Amino acid sequence: MDIISSRILGHDHVLIYDNTTIHRKRRDDALSARKMPKYPTAPNNRMFGVDIPLLDAIGQPAYNTRGKIQRTRIRMGDARFANGLPQPLYYPLGHPRAGVFKGMLEILAERGYERDMLHALRAECHSFKCSPKFERANPCCCRRLLLNEPDFATVLSILEEECAARGFRVIFLPKFHCELNLIEQCWGRAKAIYHDFPASACEDVLEQNATRALAGITLLNIRR
Repeated sequence: MDIISSRILGHDHVLIYDNTTIHRKRRDDALSARKMPKYPTAPNNRMFGVDIPLLDAIGQPAYNTRGKIQRTRIRMGDARFANGLPQPLYYPLGHPRAGVFKGMLEILAERGYERDMLHALRAECHSFKCSPKFERANPCCCRRLLLNEPDFATVLSILEEECAARGFRVIFLPKFHCELNLIEQCWGRAKAIYHDFPASACEDVLEQNATRALAGITLLNIRR
């Protein structure tokens, strides 16, 4: 982004990425209603949150005596009301249950949904197989209702957040559409060129052929 910003001025910048897990990764504390309980965390129960790897003093994952990565639980980040103000998911200081996770019912009630309606809803449809058609006025479960709230439905990846902060827009290619992925056109052309070289068991020749195949990729091949 530094190079683009310094060399290409006066244009809107759009970065295109393939739809891989690392590109779609969200912050550890990013919003997600997928495993939220309907009601506040019960006394003596472990607090709802996000389990992440525990890091040692140099920032590397810490392992226990059995060789498994140790994990620690952190709070999920704040949600946001429709007006943009933050909505803490945990009761604030001064509340009788300060620090306790509110639960989906309370989160939705704070957004204006009727408590009686929310109490009547199940937390989640069986196996989370909800009706294909979502009706906000007649929801099937609390989880589906919360997942369709704007702030929960539009959580950005770390990549999108970083790019947006610099004024860049991000487009993700559809999954399993190699014909739309420019790098796949490169690999396809390189393999075609490499296939025409005589077979060899010599490592030096194989390396030379691979280099020549990559060098044979033209801009036209990429743009097709």
